[in-house]
Amino acid sequence: MRFVTPIMLGAALAVPFAAQAAPSNTLASAFSDGTPILDLRYRYEFVDQDNRLDNAHAQTLRTRVGFATAPLYGFSAIVEADNVTRLGAERYNDSRNGKSDYALVPDPDGTAINQALLRYQGEYANVTVGRQRFGLDNQRYIGGAAWRQNEQTFDAASLVLNPSDRLTLTYAYIDQVSTVFGPDGHNGHPNNAATIDSDSHLINLAYAFSAALKATLYYYHFDLQDLALSPTAPYQTQSTNNAGIRLTGTYHDLIYSLEYANQKDAAGNPWRLDSDYYLAELGYQHTTWMVKAGYEVLGGGNGPNGAFQTPLGTKHLYQGWADQFLVTPADGIKDAYLGGTLALLGGKLQGWYHDFRAEQGGDRYGREINLAYGHPIPGVKGLMATVKAARYREEGFSVDTDKAWVQLQYSY
Repeated sequence: MRFVTPIMLGAALAVPFAAQAAPSNTLASAFSDGTPILDLRYRYEFVDQDNRLDNAHAQTLRTRVGFATAPLYGFSAIVEADNVTRLGAERYNDSRNGKSDYALVPDPDGTAINQALLRYQGEYANVTVGRQRFGLDNQRYIGGAAWRQNEQTFDAASLVLNPSDRLTLTYAYIDQVSTVFGPDGHNGHPNNAATIDSDSHLINLAYAFSAALKATLYYYHFDLQDLALSPTAPYQTQSTNNAGIRLTGTYHDLIYSLEYANQKDAAGNPWRLDSDYYLAELGYQHTTWMVKAGYEVLGGGNGPNGAFQTPLGTKHLYQGWADQFLVTPADGIKDAYLGGTLALLGGKLQGWYHDFRAEQGGDRYGREINLAYGHPIPGVKGLMATVKAARYREEGFSVDTDKAWVQLQYSY
């Protein structure tokens, strides 16, 4: 947290001085009325790929502990640490353990500070400085990648202005990214570093005209100084400028999203980029079920790989849970999908079907089916069980891949 540290210290010193004019127990109350953080997540993950790699069997436990103070004159603080521990045999490649004969399950062991922040919440403004969770809109460009055991967080300063109920302006400066591959340093991994030095600026302006129409304009300048698109690519090949517009809304029980963006090279990126992004979704939301169809396009480009990329987004939410397209292929990708959710027996069932094709040339990439069911465990408040599966069948890209997960998560 390079640039963040002096600011955080200054803000921390300001809190006790502000408390001096109040009763002596006010500062103490910020702690006594605070909230402890405890989250335990056990997961078994299985990966079977139609190649030379052995099947992966990964059992991991993520333990998250921390504390959030109550607000004091609008100021509050959070400190949170994560530990990821392997349970049982090491029969998987966690991206750091050297088990290259096994399929990848990128959940390396380690302990790290997940969040350490100071926040000011006013009537019209929210300012957060420090290591923090951060996401915008649907997390396609920027998000926590929270499905992985080691969550992605950001050393950043963020400002959210709400001058009215309809208008929201968000600005963030990102100094460093702690990725899902952490916590152990860079380790010579140019495309999956544990930390990424950044000099990135994000601007997001949203206006809600009505329930039927919310318009969002955004400009994201990603300067990712020690990140490469692939192990053999030059550094900064994921540094880009992104400008776009997003429209969302609901009308009676209909829900929709429309989005367009353009991506160009920036910040010394040695590869020329000029690609487009399109999204169209239409769904129907009922009390107990939802169905949605969508079409997402990440355009291809010229050169080694000029395709549209989203290196800091929550990628597991998109293009199938088998994670075959974490890096957009050079010819781009078109993803046509259909699925939905259903409240069932006290839990939630969801299923999705994806058809993947190249954006340039139209070659078929493959198909994927996703299924998941989550249910609270009776008698234990905060305990949730989830089973989940993904089945990808290639038609010209990657290899046939089956993945399955069994998860228990307790949140205090």
